[in-house]
Amino acid sequence: MAENFDVVVIGAGPGGFRAAKRCAQKGVQVAIIEKEFIGGTCLNWGCIPSKALLASAHTLLSAKHAAEIGIDVTSATPNWPKIQQRKDAIVAGFRKAMTATAQAHNIRVFTGRAIVKAPNKITVTNGSKADLQTKKIILATGSESIELANIPFDGQTVISSKEALSLPQIPKSMVIIGGGVIGSELACVYAAMGTKVTIVEALSRLLPMEDEWVSRLIEREFKKIGIDSITGAKVTSVDKTASPAKVVIENGQKLEAEKVLVSVGRRPTVDKETIEALNLKMNGSAIKVNERLETTVHGVYAIGDVVGTTFLAHGATTEADVAAANATGGDRKMSDYCLIPRVVFTFPEVASVGKSEETCKNEGIDATVGKGFFKGNGRSVAHNETTGQIQIVRDNSTNKILGVTIVGFIATEFVTLARLLIGLGPAELGRITYPHPTICETLEDAVKDAFSSS
Repeated sequence: MAENFDVVVIGAGPGGFRAAKRCAQKGVQVAIIEKEFIGGTCLNWGCIPSKALLASAHTLLSAKHAAEIGIDVTSATPNWPKIQQRKDAIVAGFRKAMTATAQAHNIRVFTGRAIVKAPNKITVTNGSKADLQTKKIILATGSESIELANIPFDGQTVISSKEALSLPQIPKSMVIIGGGVIGSELACVYAAMGTKVTIVEALSRLLPMEDEWVSRLIEREFKKIGIDSITGAKVTSVDKTASPAKVVIENGQKLEAEKVLVSVGRRPTVDKETIEALNLKMNGSAIKVNERLETTVHGVYAIGDVVGTTFLAHGATTEADVAAANATGGDRKMSDYCLIPRVVFTFPEVASVGKSEETCKNEGIDATVGKGFFKGNGRSVAHNETTGQIQIVRDNSTNKILGVTIVGFIATEFVTLARLLIGLGPAELGRITYPHPTICETLEDAVKDAFSSS
């Protein structure tokens, strides 16, 4: 006999879990179905484990440069088994906490594959079967790494980001195919650990979603920590018959690598049976939704990577709030996606929100750019973190801030403050006091520079 729920969420990643929690807080009966581990890709093979490794890598680099600020460190070497143990313990701790949160909110958690038979009928398979009846459905099935047809994953030599987070040993050499967010972050991890890292990016620069100045700065700083970058070129083949493997680039260049990490993006994970059963309309490989996050089937919503919007955990949770509100009787719509901050946890970090300088040029917006530099900031100098700058984009027609891009130490932490500046003009900006000495004063410098002529 089927169990009855008001809302069933499929997928327990950041978006799905947030949606289930929000629905439960509204007082409705909620179930969440997860095929593997609670927390989804983000907790288990993405955001959290990668940040744990990046934290170890940053500490290691800081120790190596400690003499520059008067601290003598006799030895700074990575203990890879302990680094991995710490990462795994962090993931396990959050899994436990999420499970406890689900129980505290009376959310039923089912483990297995979810097949939607109809807008109100779901079957969960995991050895046995469970049938669920529901009034509303929220699809949050996430995404998976894109595999290259000519360089397929084997889990040993040619790996995805999932394997890269749990390698048994630090490789001596690694070629990373793809210089986007994931490839660049993992390059920083392994370069810090002593791996000879080369990134090969098909487009003209690393982090191509950001302004060109960001890419130039990042490539320069990557070189300092041992990361080589080859841009505007594709890898044509990988010969695994010998060890290390031979990586061939289309310009004829050949590289050797113990590991080849393919990081060319992610694509939505959709259940074909569900798509066919509901006759859901697609937007390419993603599920098509409207501004209320509702699919083409009434009462069925979709959020996160499966709708192909941001491919960000916090993008998914933003969508989760909207979908959960609408699934429980509300009427909310997604706001401007460019106001969801974009963050990259490289060395140095990159964070941006709103419109960039290049976006304004492409859209024909008359804009002024103000700049602030970390090398002129008291706390940045004190911490020996002088690399980086901030750009503020001002709309000359409205005299308001359109966007902010930050490259530098803890950029990902104060981009939230930058988000609050979007849409403000001189009067509102003039009422903000920045404490001294803080890195946020670099943001103040950029603001004042952007409005110096107004």
